[in-house]
Amino acid sequence: MSPDATVVADWNASARRWPQGRRPMSIGVMIPISEQSAFGGTPRFADMVETTRTADAVGIDTAWFADHFVFSFPPDRINEGVWECWTTMAGVAATTERISIGALVACTSFRNPGVIAKMAESMDEISQGRFILGLGAGWHQPEYDQFGFPFDYRVSRFEESLEIIHPLLRTGAATYHGKFHQAQDAVNRPRGPRPDGPPILVGTSGHRMLRLTARFADAWNTVWHDDPAQIAPLMAAVDAACHDVGRDPKTLIRTAGTNVAIPGATGVRPSPITGSPEQLAEQIIAFRETGISHLVLGLDPCTPASLEWFGRVLELVDASTPD
Repeated sequence: MSPDATVVADWNASARRWPQGRRPMSIGVMIPISEQSAFGGTPRFADMVETTRTADAVGIDTAWFADHFVFSFPPDRINEGVWECWTTMAGVAATTERISIGALVACTSFRNPGVIAKMAESMDEISQGRFILGLGAGWHQPEYDQFGFPFDYRVSRFEESLEIIHPLLRTGAATYHGKFHQAQDAVNRPRGPRPDGPPILVGTSGHRMLRLTARFADAWNTVWHDDPAQIAPLMAAVDAACHDVGRDPKTLIRTAGTNVAIPGATGVRPSPITGSPEQLAEQIIAFRETGISHLVLGLDPCTPASLEWFGRVLELVDASTPD
């Protein structure tokens, strides 16, 4: 069955909803939000604000925040806490003016889908249209067990969440009755600065999840890769998922992530790319040549000082950008 005109129009609007960066492949950075992070300890809120502001100043387009409650990887890393993602993003958004703010990715398992839509609308208002709603089905079972969330049927629960979140953001209303989630004549009011809400990004590589991405999302994300060649087969799978649901693959924004070790690296972020500013710039340019529209960097360390150092890498990348 071919998608109806309304669905096709929504897919075609993805490029409009996606934020315009300062370069053809925009650049984002993960802002440290947890204990024992690449910040070199526990970042306080003031640290996260300063880090985000510095990222903006050196040319970063998007500040990304992870959505977890705890990391528990025994025996070496036991119960490392994480600041709550949405509260933190709202505070940072209110203290910045230009840089986009996004969740990479918000876990639909942790919150009612209608509440997620309302939170996203409020985030878009607070940020004055700079918010990106990254969504995922979740994966880290210890936090599910500790906080009492069901770990089963995560993809099915995710699909039902999207059936509610998507219409609430795009049209302002939703009615849906599923096995796990329901909405009855739900309305999303008041509306923020964008009449059809913020862009939706889904992070995944699974076949079923990719089909959901093709149906509902404006953008797709894959992390963490130390070689651009790893992305090509994933891009082909995304194309296939788009064809499966009748979507033009060109309408889906592609994003990826890589970890980057720079002087003073803590070793927290796995499989990083490394090298001098010139070598790092060459590797980032290689990611650009895969055709992705946005690259998320997991800098190690990620502090105001390390971002200022990394500014030289961005200058080299920009100098190589075709006219």
